[in-house]
Amino acid sequence: MSSRIEILNDGGFRSDGRKQYELRDITIDLSQQGTADGSATITHGLTQVLVTVFGPREAKMRSQTLHDRAVLNVEMSVAPFSTGERRKRSRADRRILELAAMIASTFEPVVQTTLYPRSQIDIYVHVLQQDGSLLPACINATTLALITAGVPLHDFVCAVTGGVHSTSPLLDLTTLEENDLPHMTVAVMPRTRKVTLVTMETRLHVDRFRELFELACEAGQTIHKEMKAAVKERTVTLVGAMDAGSKPGVVDDRDRDVVMGESI
Repeated sequence: MSSRIEILNDGGFRSDGRKQYELRDITIDLSQQGTADGSATITHGLTQVLVTVFGPREAKMRSQTLHDRAVLNVEMSVAPFSTGERRKRSRADRRILELAAMIASTFEPVVQTTLYPRSQIDIYVHVLQQDGSLLPACINATTLALITAGVPLHDFVCAVTGGVHSTSPLLDLTTLEENDLPHMTVAVMPRTRKVTLVTMETRLHVDRFRELFELACEAGQTIHKEMKAAVKERTVTLVGAMDAGSKPGVVDDRDRDVVMGESI
């Protein structure tokens, strides 16, 4: 059933006022969350995801450990208030398990797991609000959370969703657009230009695939700049705090001499 709202009007504007290739506003918060080793909250438009990372640490179950590398454990939860339907999803929900498995497979070739044999890295993904492009938001937030946790990565992982309306490609889809358009999600590593994930849950014509894929890769470079700037800003803040805390108190000898002279 098609939506009654026009996806792309004659002027080239989408339902939320963006152009075809325009991405939604991205906000990134890398502040500490509880006892997590790393955390990141990312917002793509009205889609908001919080990811916390614990580890590398000793695995809870010895049967799940690998002697030559670390195991990535991804668990995902969706807040009941994240969508308008107020549906509570359990951790055993099929859709949640699929998304968690895709996130794990995306980062297995990126995380340098061989540095931490017989250990486990726990990644907890919390969906706070949904309005399309959920998987890319989860992947981008996971990248930042792993970085803040100090987990070595081969490269950033930047993801974006693209779709096709008639013959017009669109980037960073909303829920309304995802429900009506054939679309796919692409995750790339900007520095090496390797692709770690391409997933399509709807049929997409082969003639449109190449153009949409290239646009998604270019959009990944744009998202990478935002993520890199956020990491750099946090690093500068942490270094500044360390420098301020390491400087010993400086005693002003002139003031001390004046006080001693007055007392004499």
